[in-house]
Amino acid sequence: MDLSNLKPAKGSVQSNSKRVGRGEGSGKGGTATRGHKGAKSRSGYSRKIGFEGGQMPLQRRVPKFGFTNINRKDYQGINLDTLQAMVDEGRITDTVDMKVLVENGLAGKNELVKILGRGELKAKLKISVHKFTASAKQAIEAAGGEAVTL
Repeated sequence: MDLSNLKPAKGSVQSNSKRVGRGEGSGKGGTATRGHKGAKSRSGYSRKIGFEGGQMPLQRRVPKFGFTNINRKDYQGINLDTLQAMVDEGRITDTVDMKVLVENGLAGKNELVKILGRGELKAKLKISVHKFTASAKQAIEAAGGEAVTL
């Protein structure tokens, strides 16, 4: 090992790029490989997202319609038959709250949950979530359970 065979570690040096704009003699002077004129030859050029070379962009060609309510509340729906299946598997016992639903992957921890009325509920459950449909509430109380709105 001596000074004649020292070199950087493999992969540590990445500067393999051409040095542009360093005089005509380098072969990459003048326009510095940017070609002649046009927006791309200028400094500070950045293309807008969706720019199509001056053609009317797709997001402006396509018609806009409808309305989006910014105050909309999205609920994660869980049906009674899903809860009954969980009871049959032994994953739910007598109380169903947000903690139990999150643990079983039926809802995210920050989601609003609504119990829907599809299917049949045989188990007596105390369910506490954000909303119930009328049919779901009726079915829960018919099975001897309790529907608590958070």
